[in-house]
Amino acid sequence: MSAQEFTATPHQGFSVFPLAAFSDNYIWCIQPAHSSSIWVVDPGDADVVLATLQQKQLQLAGILLTHHHRDHTGGVAKLQQSHPREVPVYGPQNPLISGVNQPLTQSAECQLACDDAPPLTARVYPVPGHTLDHLAYVIDDALFCGDTLFCAGCGRLFEGTPEQLYQSLQRLAALPDTTRVYCAHEYTLANLKFALAVEPHNPSLQTFYRQAQQLRLQQRPTLPSSIGLERAINPFLHCEDERLQTVLSEHWQCTPKDAVTRLKLLRSWKDNF
Repeated sequence: MSAQEFTATPHQGFSVFPLAAFSDNYIWCIQPAHSSSIWVVDPGDADVVLATLQQKQLQLAGILLTHHHRDHTGGVAKLQQSHPREVPVYGPQNPLISGVNQPLTQSAECQLACDDAPPLTARVYPVPGHTLDHLAYVIDDALFCGDTLFCAGCGRLFEGTPEQLYQSLQRLAALPDTTRVYCAHEYTLANLKFALAVEPHNPSLQTFYRQAQQLRLQQRPTLPSSIGLERAINPFLHCEDERLQTVLSEHWQCTPKDAVTRLKLLRSWKDNF
């Protein structure tokens, strides 16, 4: 199945559809209702976006960036050069990212404007951990969280501390259960295999693993997830649970008594799983 055949997910006033990029990235496209324009999230590959704009006769309204890694930002310059007028680019204020003309450094709101539709309001959440500059965006009940929260997992600690990642995950987990989670990679099956090693008797996890396997056999995305699903299946959101202490103690031969230490050990386990 090509990226152009993926089903769009409807929200109040807009829909979201993915473009597949590289081996496992998703570039999320946000299309206001009745609009011929889209905003794209983390366009690491410009060619995929440009092909979709041409095939679907769409206009690029703007770009949202979550963090500085090249598989999320690598297509920005070409997309800007391919359009006759300035393309608004919201993203972290970081010299490692070129092309950001609407820099964001803290919690804020930004208006995602289109010529033929009312603007969408995006709430901006700093979520350091995977990187120090990482941002997440919430539009109504849609969360675009880059590499901070994955389906059944979370991002590696490349720059931040376990405390920062823990606080960031807690902030996202506090969103309503119905919030749909649009993360940037199709890591779900690998994450689920690890989650089952940590929580082998979790019935919600067992059920969703079977569902995810069927989706991938059909070459369909396992995303979006939801905050409610993640609270049920994601071990990185269970660090307050004393039951996690038992399995971590068995694996690491130590007793991690606080949630941040549990997250640190869980992430280290996953890094070498």
